[in-house]
Amino acid sequence: MTISVGDKLPDATFKTITTEGTKTVTTGDVFSGKKVVLFGVPGAFTPTCSNNHLPGYLENRDAIVARGVDTIAVVAVNDHFVMDAWARSTGADGKILFLADGNGDFVRAAGLDTDLTGGGLGIRSKRFSMIVDDGKVTALNIEDAPGQAVESGAAKLLEQL
Repeated sequence: MTISVGDKLPDATFKTITTEGTKTVTTGDVFSGKKVVLFGVPGAFTPTCSNNHLPGYLENRDAIVARGVDTIAVVAVNDHFVMDAWARSTGADGKILFLADGNGDFVRAAGLDTDLTGGGLGIRSKRFSMIVDDGKVTALNIEDAPGQAVESGAAKLLEQL
């Protein structure tokens, strides 16, 4: 069942890479007591994710933060090394929190997983965005077509803040 507005995020762990090395963080670490914009992408370095989805959040970062958001985070079913390389290659390192959901545990628990095995990608995240206030979903946008970033893009999310 897909997570809905009003639901609490499922408990999950993510991997990130910090200046101290690999770090495991939980949904509690990232979302408790904070207002967080979270967006999910099918995969790091994929065309729509790299050329359309992530850039909007990077370009609108200041406007999003100015509306009371503590953290902007992106999640993908990729390993933390790939997510770290993607953060560095896009100039988003230190501006957006990159969360590796390597086994898809978080997206599966939230009902935001999608089967892209037909395209050789395996189980991935649906393209989505959400506003999370102290672990509770207050806005949710799920893209109908994975090759687009309109409903889940930064411009739409800014309207909801």
